[in-house]
Amino acid sequence: MAATPAPPQAPPKPTWDPRDPVRPLLRPTIRIRLTLLYGGMFLIAGILLLSIIYLLAAQALHIGSELPFKIVQGKVTSEVCNFPNDAPATEFNAAMNSCVNEQRQHALDDLLRRSLFALLGLSIIAFAFGYAMAGRVLSPLGRITRTARQVAGSDLARRIELDGPDDELKELADTFDEMLERLERAFTAQQRFVANASHELRTPLAINRTLLEVHLSDPGAPVELQQLGKTLLATNERSEQLVEGLLLLARSDNQIIERKPVDLAEVASRAVDQVHAEAEAKGVEFRGERAAAVVQGNGVLLERIALNLVQNAVRYNVPQDGWVEVTTETQHGQAVLVVSNTGPVVPAYEIDNLFEPFRRLRQERTGSDKGVGLGLSIARSVARAHGGRIIAEPREGGGLVMRVTLPI
Repeated sequence: MAATPAPPQAPPKPTWDPRDPVRPLLRPTIRIRLTLLYGGMFLIAGILLLSIIYLLAAQALHIGSELPFKIVQGKVTSEVCNFPNDAPATEFNAAMNSCVNEQRQHALDDLLRRSLFALLGLSIIAFAFGYAMAGRVLSPLGRITRTARQVAGSDLARRIELDGPDDELKELADTFDEMLERLERAFTAQQRFVANASHELRTPLAINRTLLEVHLSDPGAPVELQQLGKTLLATNERSEQLVEGLLLLARSDNQIIERKPVDLAEVASRAVDQVHAEAEAKGVEFRGERAAAVVQGNGVLLERIALNLVQNAVRYNVPQDGWVEVTTETQHGQAVLVVSNTGPVVPAYEIDNLFEPFRRLRQERTGSDKGVGLGLSIARSVARAHGGRIIAEPREGGGLVMRVTLPI
């Protein structure tokens, strides 16, 4: 007998008391760390920018303070400005003032242009460093996300086990680990219950079936007793179908871990072969071409999808000249199984009810010989476990079109 694995250890508790009004304010929270980080980066960038602007301004003022003219023997010459030496004193002074203002304006324009280039460069550097620092600080979120995705693949044994400062992210990771531990215990208990129920429910039903078959094989049994035995045997068979359906529905709710290549065309053909005798008895004709459509999944569960859909299409059909069309193909990177049939008109508002356990068209509980009311529920559960979906649409003229899409 295999040893029971030890339960995972509980995640570490926070080292601070949430009820303490002082301690949470002193711990290194994400808000404080990001504030100090980006505030310090902005301060450094501002100091660098002010230093560059100061140096550029000092150089510009130094250039602007140098007069671009010289006085030579009572005359003023300039390589930049033109001065009317023969003009009156007022006009000459105005020309000198205009020349100085023009040079100062050139210096300021040059300062503005260089400052804009410096600001652009520093902004790019600040954004790059900020992006890198934020990614480093928030990297635990990526770890939490990756663990959550692995858990979504039914790997409940995964834990984050985040180390580092006792901040909000570590608190979130510890809470997530605690939740995963409780989920793992719940799923383990569910699997144990399904395994026990599988044995406890099947055994008495199998015994009842054996006893009834033994009594029915007695040729000397009265006719009334044989009729009662046949009725009880049919009821027992219906109970067995119900138990098998419930157990399969419970098992198929989980993600499929072990996947193998499965051809939907082969699965659909096998389902058609199994229902062929029942279809002939009801006068239902099979149609449709089945092209190869290989998916990764569990062949037994995928066959159950096709079998349930085909059985429903045959059983819920018209009394005469009915048909069932089963096709498989690949569309847009997905494998598609379509089962359509003739049958009674189905209102669009009752489509969703068909996928609920123990629900049929205009019936709340199972009460006929057509099944136990779990076929479409099992089909939808298996399709979801394979990462696909199943859609039902009313067919014009009566019947349904069931479309199953699975990723290739």
